Amino acid sequence: MIPVSLEINGKTTDAQADPRTHLADFLRNQQYLTGTHIGCEHGVCGACTVLLDGVPARSCITFAVACDGAQITTIEGLRDDPIMADLREAFAANHALQCGYCTPGMLISCRDILMRLPDADEARIRRELSGNLCRCTGYVGIVTAVKSVQQKRKATGASAIVMCKTLGPVGARPSREGGRAPAVRRGSEAAPSAPPLDQTAPVSAQQWRTVEAEGVELRQSFQVPFARDVVWNYFEHLDRVVRCMPGARLLGSPVGNRAEGEVNVKLGPFVSAFKGIAEIERDPSRHAGVVRAMGRDAKSGSNARAIISYRLQSQGEAATQVDVSVKFLLAGSLAQFGRLGLIKDVADHLTRVFANNLKAALSGTLGGNDSDKPLTAGSLAWLALRGRIRAVLAKLRPRANPITRSDRFDSR
Repeated sequence: MIPVSLEINGKTTDAQADPRTHLADFLRNQQYLTGTHIGCEHGVCGACTVLLDGVPARSCITFAVACDGAQITTIEGLRDDPIMADLREAFAANHALQCGYCTPGMLISCRDILMRLPDADEARIRRELSGNLCRCTGYVGIVTAVKSVQQKRKATGASAIVMCKTLGPVGARPSREGGRAPAVRRGSEAAPSAPPLDQTAPVSAQQWRTVEAEGVELRQSFQVPFARDVVWNYFEHLDRVVRCMPGARLLGSPVGNRAEGEVNVKLGPFVSAFKGIAEIERDPSRHAGVVRAMGRDAKSGSNARAIISYRLQSQGEAATQVDVSVKFLLAGSLAQFGRLGLIKDVADHLTRVFANNLKAALSGTLGGNDSDKPLTAGSLAWLALRGRIRAVLAKLRPRANPITRSDRFDSR
């Protein structure tokens, strides 16, 4: 058990939490705040949405110990909130709930829309609510309720409310050397948000040292039926290599050893676009190279850094083994979707896709890489999970019984 100190609905709470206990269970089972509902437990349905440092977050994929020093507001803590009072009234008047299971998380998300986007049209409201699933209403009453409160707030001269600039504890809270991150309380000076990436400034060496020391490492190897010099020459052109990776694309021609690019990833209802830069180093004497890449998703505030090392080893005159090592760090709300075993399975599947595309490219048969289509990580995760299930079932499947039918009759 680990001690945690949280501010829950305006009250300081000191408690003990298991490192693997997610915030939703902590709130329900230890704090008895059962207004936070648990649905999918994968961060997709939105039923468990609470406010962390004023920002909506999924409590089912947030560890309670990661929220040490944070401000947490559940649906119970918004009982006297004027916007929430208007929303509750509008939900009842417009039949915006039926079974009510999604309603607490839905109300919190609707309140966030009204605060941030006072002029949002219906299309934007629906897009903002895409992360909160409702199986009953068809969303018509919910959208109508949000629009009615929107009109009421406009009539009173209400405007957008500037949200706290502090990145919450969902994985993006800045760390401090030698200890935990300092708690940020309401009214205190907010920590600066991450600056936009400068495409011309060199990336800090400290950032790469952090990836080397703390990053998750994955190793992959595969073979292609082409000579090493042919593969090496192909790897020299970054734009060609990127074409082999689904969801990735360059945003311009490389300048020197640097290039600007984007990777689009789809996680359930969320589509994230990690836009950033990459630095490339090549060592012809070893037929090896290193790509250091970093990107940021503007929507979620999540950022990713990765060091990709590769080496080509000759396997005769017409075959090459490609050894790849990837070390990466993912910070922000999207970091919570990662489970190391599942990530490894997804990486294995991606490696097969990349290898097949590389073979096709070297053969001259590769078409477009559908760079406008995001990499659907959810589908890859399902394929990986299905493979795991099949492997387990294969181990459990009983071996064929060598006893014949006549033997069974004789044994009687």
